[in-house]
Amino acid sequence: MDQELYEVIRTAKAGDKEAFALLIKRYKASVYRYAFGMLSDRMEAEDVAQEAFIKAFYALPKLENSFAFTSWLTRIVSNLCYDRLQKRKKENTSPQEWVETTTQIDLKQTDLQMSIQEAMNTLSPEHKEVIILRDVEGYTYDEIAGMIHIPVGTVKSRINAARLLLRKEMKRGMEE
Repeated sequence: MDQELYEVIRTAKAGDKEAFALLIKRYKASVYRYAFGMLSDRMEAEDVAQEAFIKAFYALPKLENSFAFTSWLTRIVSNLCYDRLQKRKKENTSPQEWVETTTQIDLKQTDLQMSIQEAMNTLSPEHKEVIILRDVEGYTYDEIAGMIHIPVGTVKSRINAARLLLRKEMKRGMEE
């Protein structure tokens, strides 16, 4: 973590709202991507991102190690996503299909992207979480282990299992 970011975190911890706004600006895209990857629902991902930053704002003074801010924020988002997934399960609702219009994100959706998202939706939350953290967000195995409080070996095995499941699901989808 660079010294400038550490200083912004330290200032935000002291209650500076402008410093916290800088943290939101820096992390909002990755928080949203992570939430969307877990929930496969644009509106829910936006809600989770907002809720995560609200929780982080009030809990930030309690953060003991400012260098752990990123993993701490990811843990907040992860917990909120798990809560939403549990709520869905209890309500017996399925995740909404991944559909974004080009005017919303200025990107043309391809069949491959849709297939990947559909395959991701078949993964358990634990498998989806590690795939997003590793392959989308680019965290190392050690960083992921620290974020979700599991051994590095478990991270590696979950990622391997998730990739195998994705490959199998993608292959099955292409055969249909």
